[in-house]
Parts: sequence; structure tokens; C-alpha cells
Amino acid sequence: MSDALESTPYDALLLLSFGGPEGPDDVVPFLENVTRGRGIPTERLKEVGQHYFLFGGVSPINDQNRALLDALRKDFADHGLDLPVYWGNRNWAPYLTDTLREMVTDGHRRILVLATSAYASYSGCRQYRENLADSLAVLEAEGLELPKIDKLRHYFNHPGFVRPMIDGVLKSLADLPEDVRAGAHLAFTTHSIPDAAADTSGPVEDHGDGGAYVKQHLDVARLIADAVREETGTEHPWQLVYQSRSGAPHIPWLEPDICDHLEERHGAGAPAVVMVPIGFVSDHMEVLYDLDTEAEAKAAELGLPVRRSATVGADPRFAAAIRELVLERAAAERGTAVTPCVLGSLGASHDLCPVGCCPARAPKPAAAGADSPYA
Repeated sequence: MSDALESTPYDALLLLSFGGPEGPDDVVPFLENVTRGRGIPTERLKEVGQHYFLFGGVSPINDQNRALLDALRKDFADHGLDLPVYWGNRNWAPYLTDTLREMVTDGHRRILVLATSAYASYSGCRQYRENLADSLAVLEAEGLELPKIDKLRHYFNHPGFVRPMIDGVLKSLADLPEDVRAGAHLAFTTHSIPDAAADTSGPVEDHGDGGAYVKQHLDVARLIADAVREETGTEHPWQLVYQSRSGAPHIPWLEPDICDHLEERHGAGAPAVVMVPIGFVSDHMEVLYDLDTEAEAKAAELGLPVRRSATVGADPRFAAAIRELVLERAAAERGTAVTPCVLGSLGASHDLCPVGCCPARAPKPAAAGADSPYA
């Protein structure tokens, strides 16, 4: 075991993700899991599932998580970090509760969690912590010894997450026709969420005016835009935009939508746009459909040249960043002072979610936080 971990109790890492269907028969059951408790009719779920049926009923997210697991295991092994890595999902197999049960049965008692969401929000952090609490409650009812669980800090501004996206933008710009390249605009895109959820994202001191969710995305967008300017000598106009809205029309969600933005940029005379999906760790369905299918169709309709830059995925630099986050957390557990590896103006995110961080509409137990019933 590496020197950084040998005096700490962490004995496993859990990759915690959303999950997705892996065939046509999985689509409706998967969407029933996602929308559980909302009373949405099956026929409506079949309509929503058309995005998945266009791709054979298969979401790419599970294969991308498998690739990330392989990358993490290789990086850990190459650097002498003896930490087994498991994988569990919120909405599809392998389910989180089953994976935690397996980890406990395998003897693990101090578990670190890596969520495949880089930013603070209810759905990207607090809800995963609620899922962990729900699973621990099941294990407790089964009479199993409960593990202590800690969640790695948000990694939106870690160089190992940001640098691959910078390289993706540079590659996309280079792929544009030379006569429009210098004037191309950058559209930094992320998942839209309700305004109310954005305004209460992150710790209480960040609430209001988009909360930590918007602040963190803007910080990453600036980092990438500044790096592109420094490395190309060209200033590309940019804006943070949103995609994948799924809520009721009367509830305000973050805007502008990427398709509306493309139309506005075309009308304003922008010669080209590079779509930069900074809000997504990998090319899952929101990228594959909402950008590569829907937004590209809108751009074609407008006659606007567009490119979509790569997400981080299983990039070895991202795997190395996760290792660094693990070692950083291990050092903190030992009481050793370390300098967090971050870029931008916001500094390192909190290790322990404070009370009031990304609150839900109704109080619900959540693990791996200051208010955890499973501390």
C-alpha cells in the first residue's frame, strides 16, 4: 500500500454514478427508476425513451463507467496505490445498495466515494448522499456492519479535469474551416436545473444568484477560455449555456438553452460555434442526443458550422486527478497539511458537505456530510 494511505483507514473507493439502460427492454424500467414517486404514466415514459430507442435502447454511460474503472485501476496499480475500486449506480445495475453490500461482505469498513458529477447541486451531490443513506439503512436492517463513508470533494477545478477539456476545445477549433476558426464562439454547456435548485446549490454562503452551481461552471469556462486565448493568441467570445431541460414549462430553469443560443449567435453574425460540454464527465445520453443530435441538427438548419469538443471520459489525466484527490483526503485524515491541487479563483471545494448544503425540498437523511446520521 502507498505511504500516503498506510496510516489511514480507507480501504476501498466506490465509483457512484447515474446508470443507464443497456437494451430496448431496459428503457422504460430505467425511466421508472429515474422518475419513481412522480406518477408519470408508462406511455409518457415511452415517449421520453425515444431518445434512447434512437440508439438501440443503450445509454453509453455504463460502458464509459467501465472504461473509467479500468483507467482508475491501472493508474492506482501503476502508482502503487493498493485501493480496490467498486462501481454502483443510482438508477440501474449495478445498483448502489448491491455494491455496498458486496463491499461490506468483502470486509471494507472505510469507503471513499467518487461521484460522476463534478459540480455542487442537489442532483449532482446531495441526492447521491441521500442514496448512500438509503442504502446504508437497508444494510443496517439486514444486520450488516455499516461502513464509514466519505465523499471526495468536487473536482470541477482540478487540473486533471480541466486540462483535457482545454485540449478538446483546441482540437475542435483546429477542425473548423480556417475561414471561420478565428471568429468562432465558445458555448460552454451544462445540464439545466431549476432556478430554485441552482440558487440553493452549495453551502449556505453561496446561495442566491445561481448558487455554487453557476459560479463553479463560470469558473471552469473562464479557465478554458483563458487557456485557449493564451495558447492560440485568439480571443474567442464565450457564454455559459444550458441543455437537457426536463421540467414543467411553468417552473423557471436555467437559460439560455443551447439550441436557442445557436440561433441567437447565428443571428448576431457568429461564423461558427464550438460546443463545450463542461458539465458532463463523459459522453452520455445528454451529450449524445441533446448536443450531437438535436443541437447539431439546429446548427445544420441554420447553416452554422459547429463542433462539439470532447468530455474528459477515461482520460488518464482524470484518473490521475482522482488518485491525487484520494491521497489528499488520506493526508487530511492523518492530520497532515496538504495544498489542494486546484485552478481558478474559487479554491478547493469542501471535503465535508455542511448543514444546509444543496438542500432538498423535504428533509431527508444524507450520508457523508456534517448532518449525516451515519457519521
